[in-house]
Parts: sequence; structure tokens; C-alpha cells
Amino acid sequence: MTSRATPQPYRVAYLPGDGIGPEVSASARRCVDAAGQRFGFEVTWDEQLVGGSAIDATGQPLPAATLDACGAADAVLLGAVGGPAWSDPLATVRPEQTLLGLRAGLGLFANLRPVRAHPGLASASPLRPEVRAGADLLIVRELTGGLYFGEPRGWSGDEAVDTLRYTRPEIERVVRLAFELAVGRRGRLTSVDKANVLESSRLWRAVVDEVRSDFPQVSVEHALVDSLALALITQPSRFDVLVTENLFGDILSDEAAAIAGSLGVMTSASLGGRLTAHGRFGLFEPVHGSAPDIAGRGTANPLAAIGSAALMLAWSLGEPAAAEALERGIEAVLESEIRTPDLGGTANTLIVEDLVLAALRDEARVSR
Repeated sequence: MTSRATPQPYRVAYLPGDGIGPEVSASARRCVDAAGQRFGFEVTWDEQLVGGSAIDATGQPLPAATLDACGAADAVLLGAVGGPAWSDPLATVRPEQTLLGLRAGLGLFANLRPVRAHPGLASASPLRPEVRAGADLLIVRELTGGLYFGEPRGWSGDEAVDTLRYTRPEIERVVRLAFELAVGRRGRLTSVDKANVLESSRLWRAVVDEVRSDFPQVSVEHALVDSLALALITQPSRFDVLVTENLFGDILSDEAAAIAGSLGVMTSASLGGRLTAHGRFGLFEPVHGSAPDIAGRGTANPLAAIGSAALMLAWSLGEPAAAEALERGIEAVLESEIRTPDLGGTANTLIVEDLVLAALRDEARVSR
């Protein structure tokens, strides 16, 4: 594909955050800029404070200016938040409040986490190669309801309370998105709940059964979260799209990193209902945390951040060819023997980034 005569402009709210967030985000940003040079678009990066760095500068983990910048952008690219300096569980202001604030403030109700067992990472996974072989699934997690947002909540003396609350519209919108995604994949949907115990899960299951009539081409199964947690790592290849509530999705998607081989390659997209001129507005971030123990060493794996940027190109910026080119660059790294420490190697962040960029350049030369 040749570049456009006039580059297509996009605005991305750039939130590098804490720990290794700035390191991996910078790699993702440079890869997006390189893809833009090849495919004829240009990104204006609107850098803003979030998390611990925002607390230090403003006293708030999500300043109003940051939320405003995100709302005015075509998409948001987030690094990571948190670290030992802000880890007091009794603190009234914590970096993790950034995530809840962004999700609620931007209306991001669905988190998409693709999980693939790349053959080149067989040795990095704790699962036997024959168990993980062929696994390619998508976890769709409800993001703005459940225990993380329910009221009342609080802790007083020897008693604490959290409320698990869902409404029919909250469940229906994320379930409907999951069905739509299943149609574009292999046509199988697994809905995960705890309907044998929880009233909220009984409502969840009822809504799934109502929506399924609109998608006769999709086969549906219901699974209890505890048995599904076992099946996910013993039979991962049998799953296509999994849809579940907030807490269950948080836990299961981190468990699924064992299939991929490392959190360092796990990507995510958080989407809402807002459509822009280019696609569907969303926030894109690697699944891993801020990893303060390796921050500043230059050894963090940037592939999850680069892969999340590829999702941003596909979903929010309307640049599928550029997204696919970045994905092929990531594939080239995974097919090589170059590995960062999380995957058992010794390569640093910039070496891996350079390999992705080299793959982009080599592919561009071949296509001319």
C-alpha cells in the first residue's frame, strides 16, 4: 500500500503512566509513527499525566485535564499505573483509581483481551505444548459494573462491604458485542457466570439466552467460572469467545497469560458505544502492570504495548492495513530467537522494538 498524498491526521491521548509504562509506551508510539509514514497517516500525541505520577504532580490519579483530553481524542493509549510509592491500601487516593475513572468517565463498558498460543512461545508457557497448541480465543469482560463499581461499599472497623450489582442494559450491551465478535470469528460463545450461587449471574444467564435468538449462527454454552478456570488451561483450544462479568473477567484474562506465555505479550482494548469519524473510540493498553521492579532497566517487553497500539489502529483509527503490518512485525519477533527476560531471554526493550521496525521497513521495500 502506498502513502496518501496528504497524511490522514489523528489525535491520540497518550498516557505513559508509571513504572515501565513510559518505556513500553514509547516503543509503541515509535512503531505507530513508523506505520504512519508507510501508510500515510500522522498521529498527534497528546501526552497527559495519570496514576502515581499524576498524584505526585496534582494530588489526583486522574486529573480533569487528562479526562478532558481523552474525551477529545480519537483514541487513548495507556502504559501502566501504580508502584510501591503509592501502594498504601488505606490511602484515599491511589493510582488504580485512574483505571476505574477512565472506564466510567469515557463509557468504556467492554474489555477485549485476545489470547493466542503462538508456537514460538511454547517454551515460555507453563502448559505442555500439546495442551496449548491451536488455542486462539477472545475474552470479553464487562468493565463498568459489578463489584468494582457497586454501591454501597466501604470498610469500617472489622466490617467491609462490596456490592455486586448489574442491570439488564449493562449486561445486554456487552453480551451483544460478544455475539457480534463471535460471528466474525468461529461462531462459538461461552458465557461465564456463577449462576448456581449469585443472583446477578442468574440475570446474566437470562440476558444471554434472550440475546442469542438474534444470533442463530452462534453456538452458545454457559459455564460456571470455577470449572471454566480449570478448562481454560487444560483445554484452551476448545474456546472461541468468552464473555463474563467484571471480576471474573479480570481474573480469567490474567490466568490466560499462561496460554500465551507471558503477560508481556497480552494486549487489550477497552471499548464503549461512541463512534468517531474513523472507528469506535477506545482505550488501548497492555495487560501487564507497571512492573516497578524492572522499571528503568530497559528490559521490559514492549510487544504487548505495540500489539495494543495495533488494536488501536484497527478499532479506533480505521487503519487496518497498518494494524496488520504491526502484527506481522510482532510475529517476526516471536518467530525469531530474540527474547526479553520475561520470555527467558536477554534482549532489551529497544532491541525488540527495532526488530518490529525492521520488519515494517523490510515489508515496505518488498511491496514497492
